[in-house]
Amino acid sequence: MKTSASELIALENKFWQTFVDNDTDMALDMMTEPSMMVSQHGTMKFDHEAFRKMAEDARMVVKSFELSDMNVLFPNDVTAIVTYRAKQLVQERGKEEKVSQAMADSSVWTREDGKWRCAIHTETPLDQSVH
Repeated sequence: MKTSASELIALENKFWQTFVDNDTDMALDMMTEPSMMVSQHGTMKFDHEAFRKMAEDARMVVKSFELSDMNVLFPNDVTAIVTYRAKQLVQERGKEEKVSQAMADSSVWTREDGKWRCAIHTETPLDQSVH
């Protein structure tokens, strides 16, 4: 059964919502094990237990998000690459101040046993003064 780009866009939004909702179990269900990440903090490869610890101990939490300019590429039937711009509002745990961040993101999803799971996510900060 062929997957549409809109299905992957919906999955990406659902994945982001798990962070807003602090739903680590749902996020883990949507990830391969191990998974990888590339961010301004470097590269990481982690299993589900390590991800749970990172999510629960994170200094910054996502309060809201908006994804735009989404593109989906299917190199084959079991791989999807999603690229987009993300505007996220983050907050340091225990603090009131929220900070807006603009990012260029990508995720690689693989289909295992009929279910799409995120294998790697990347994020690059964008200069918010550039439109």
